[in-house]
Amino acid sequence: MAIYRIFPDKDTIIYTEQNTGNAGKDEILEVAGYASSIDGVGQTSRVLLKFTTDDIKHVIDEKVGNTNFSSSLKIFLAEASELPVEYDVYAYPIFIAGSGDWDNGVGKFGDIPVNTTGASWVYRSGGLVNLWSTQNYTTLTTASFNSNKPGGGNWYTGSKLNGTVDESMEFFQSHSMSSTHDLDINVTAAVRQMYTGSLPNKGFLLKLGDEFENFTSSSIRLKYFGIDTNTIYPPYLEFGWDDRTYDQGELEVLSTDIAVIDIKNNKGVYPDIGKQRFRLTARPQYPTRTFTTSSVFLTNNVLPSASYWGLRDENTEEMVVDFNTDFTKISCDSSGPFFDIYMDGLQPERYYRVLIKTELDGSTIVVDNKNIFKVVRNG
Repeated sequence: MAIYRIFPDKDTIIYTEQNTGNAGKDEILEVAGYASSIDGVGQTSRVLLKFTTDDIKHVIDEKVGNTNFSSSLKIFLAEASELPVEYDVYAYPIFIAGSGDWDNGVGKFGDIPVNTTGASWVYRSGGLVNLWSTQNYTTLTTASFNSNKPGGGNWYTGSKLNGTVDESMEFFQSHSMSSTHDLDINVTAAVRQMYTGSLPNKGFLLKLGDEFENFTSSSIRLKYFGIDTNTIYPPYLEFGWDDRTYDQGELEVLSTDIAVIDIKNNKGVYPDIGKQRFRLTARPQYPTRTFTTSSVFLTNNVLPSASYWGLRDENTEEMVVDFNTDFTKISCDSSGPFFDIYMDGLQPERYYRVLIKTELDGSTIVVDNKNIFKVVRNG
């Protein structure tokens, strides 16, 4: 599979309502702009999350093999309130000078007494030390805050590509009333530079547009599942790349939609390590009669080049890996069609159903033969 996911090493929220409070172990991540229920003063909440450099390098070096990939932050909505008709959520690489970092902490939102074990609106470290910078920003870095509530993190607005050309480090996704309100923000430019070392990896900061932070006209709150949630919806960084090879050899391309398409080597259970190759049978349901010494039902075909695979969660019936014209293409060789899935990029102890999408005889069809497998924890 040319889809691979890594999960955050840490995540937290920083918020003005308890500006020295840490929420590093809260199950929920929130970007918000709302009025305090006590005095009506505008408040803001932002998200910090980080994927390790080792994980990023492992994917690019060991899975992709080059820098021709796409990477997106994917974060799933748990609850939302009083959303505007249209709004944007922004993602920026976090800026911290030198070798410093931010602390995750073990607090939760609204802890009493206030938990100060990690990053907060005012401080990036536990123990009320290491203030976020609020002035004298270095080139291509900034912050944004109400003058009465300094802090809120620091981030890159751009970076020098190859040391010379400015490349924007502002990434965003626009939403409307018809949106699912999940986040899917392409951050490829930042991840490439984190991989090469030209951009220090301190993680990402997520925020609403400035016009909706410290908002008092309504309570705009977007709550997402964090890594500490006990659900199947943790945030992740998804890599996608084209690993398709298409060499049909002497095999014919399947052309009829009256056909048998199925996986012929599904073992049903796989450990969460490595890559598994799934091979397909693809043939007409009623083969043309020919004079041959072997059964025509054993002759395999290849699927048309516009053929894709997808994965659906067997319990929730949600698409875990959707059909993607760039990243889930079905390959073929002289033995027939196939595709690869990285089992260590899927959540273990879950059941997945494989679906095949293709175009045959002018029709788009989705094949569901109840090909289900489970990923189990190795050891």
